[in-house]
Amino acid sequence: MKAKTKNVKTAKATTSRKAAAASAKKAKAASKKATAKKTASAKAKKAKPASVKKTKAATVKKAKKSTIKRAATVKKAAAPKIMMDVSPEEIFVPTYKRGGAPFVRGGGMYIYDSDGKEYLDFGAGIAVNALGHAHPALIKELNAQGRRVIHTSNLYYNEPQIELAAKLVKHSFATKVFLCNSGTEANEAAIKFARKRGTKASSQKFHVLSFSDGFHGRTYGALSATAQPKFHVGIGPLPDGFHYAPFNDIQYAKATLDNHDFAAIIVEPLQGEGGINAASVEFLRFLREYATEHAISLIFDEIQCGMGRTGTLWCHEQSGVTPDIMTLAKPLGGGLPLGAVLCIDDVASCISPGDHGTTFGGNPVACALGSKVIDIVSDKKLLTKVQENGDYLKGKLTTLADKFPSVDHIRGTGLIIGVRMKDDPLKLVDECRNKGLLVIKAGMNTIRFMPPLIVGRKDIDKAVKIFESALSAN
Repeated sequence: MKAKTKNVKTAKATTSRKAAAASAKKAKAASKKATAKKTASAKAKKAKPASVKKTKAATVKKAKKSTIKRAATVKKAAAPKIMMDVSPEEIFVPTYKRGGAPFVRGGGMYIYDSDGKEYLDFGAGIAVNALGHAHPALIKELNAQGRRVIHTSNLYYNEPQIELAAKLVKHSFATKVFLCNSGTEANEAAIKFARKRGTKASSQKFHVLSFSDGFHGRTYGALSATAQPKFHVGIGPLPDGFHYAPFNDIQYAKATLDNHDFAAIIVEPLQGEGGINAASVEFLRFLREYATEHAISLIFDEIQCGMGRTGTLWCHEQSGVTPDIMTLAKPLGGGLPLGAVLCIDDVASCISPGDHGTTFGGNPVACALGSKVIDIVSDKKLLTKVQENGDYLKGKLTTLADKFPSVDHIRGTGLIIGVRMKDDPLKLVDECRNKGLLVIKAGMNTIRFMPPLIVGRKDIDKAVKIFESALSAN
């Protein structure tokens, strides 16, 4: 009986162990299956289909683009808002009569105001932007030099000014260069240099001759050489020793020169501010011969008409007459303040350290841009284009002169063209601006067309079309 009971217990235990083993095996299999399923799910999640990837990427890109667009919109809207906090008329000395929305950016032949309006620029910042707005070569040079050195003063040399001076000597009659900041500073220096040279020969050899309708600057020496009484009102007395003669009048000039001991004759080969008036070859030859005979420094002011503007690098090249001193500015710095005096050894040898100077003149950044400008505008292909496009522009404007009685005649050469009107053209200049064309008023009821030297035929056609529309509206 006991043996039977023992056998029954043993059989039950064996059955129980088998059941437990089967249950464990089943649980292990279930666990393994669950793990495999989880791993497969993770892999599937990690490796999404290409379509899903593209959809997500497109969504992200769209979101980024939207963010950038919104940021740009905010930035664009913010600029006028800041400027509107105060009226410009309230904070600036009223030396200029100006109005309209301020300009905020430019590119090539065009400039844009803070309202987003586009203007075709045929004034080039008064003949400054010879290469248009934001020229890639100038932007590259500006950034590169800005990272190196921005200012050193003239107590030391800097590499860009040496490079620029060397190029100016290479491309001109000059052997020496003085660098400054503007046209009026260049003319001040030129007059001082000429007087230093003159007074070394005689204490009375300090007189300066200039000509009617010329413009040489706003500082006292340059202004005294500007033979336009309207610029002298209320600021006298002017310095002594300045004399005037009618432009292109050889007999009057000779009579004046014979009356005093002159140190300098200063003249624009082509007058800009005065109304686009060209000096005759005979007139310039007379001045050269008289100056040579009497040891007078002949100064050519090419601040507006130089640097390729007339289709040759220097305007005086077209006459075959060479000066002793030439002054430059406007386009020289590529939009930054930069002027230069180029002269021969006989002039430079009369100057000693301390006779003249400038803190900012020959600034490294301005000179770096100036060096690049010289490289580009001295290219013969560009100069030929300036001549060709200048003739094209002049021809188009001459056609309008034949059509509209309000136009008197067209004058100028290269890309410095004057439209002489029969009446004050100020309203016409304003109408052009309203229609998206920038041109500039000059003396003698003249409108100046001075586009960047990179102008194309399509730009000229568009400008003339706008100008014709403005003439029709007046």
